[in-house]
Amino acid sequence: MVTAFVLISVEDKRVHETVRALLEQRGVTEVHVVAGEYDMVAVIRVQDNKDLANLITNTIVNAPGVERTKTLFALESHSTYDLPALFGNNS
Repeated sequence: MVTAFVLISVEDKRVHETVRALLEQRGVTEVHVVAGEYDMVAVIRVQDNKDLANLITNTIVNAPGVERTKTLFALESHSTYDLPALFGNNS
């Protein structure tokens, strides 16, 4: 499982429209509206880097209201939850 965090800047007044569009995409597990340089953070969990690249370059950057993105890749993930079981990947 590949986990990434996509920082997203959104056009004014389109934040909630963008959130709804992102949450419809397979692999987008969470979207957080935040304060600071970016307007939101999308948490992505997909099978491999090919799926991640496709989701970001073909879907997220074209979502309504998205102006720019910055992607952070998780090198390791630690949680009190069993993340692979939660997200359907038992490998």
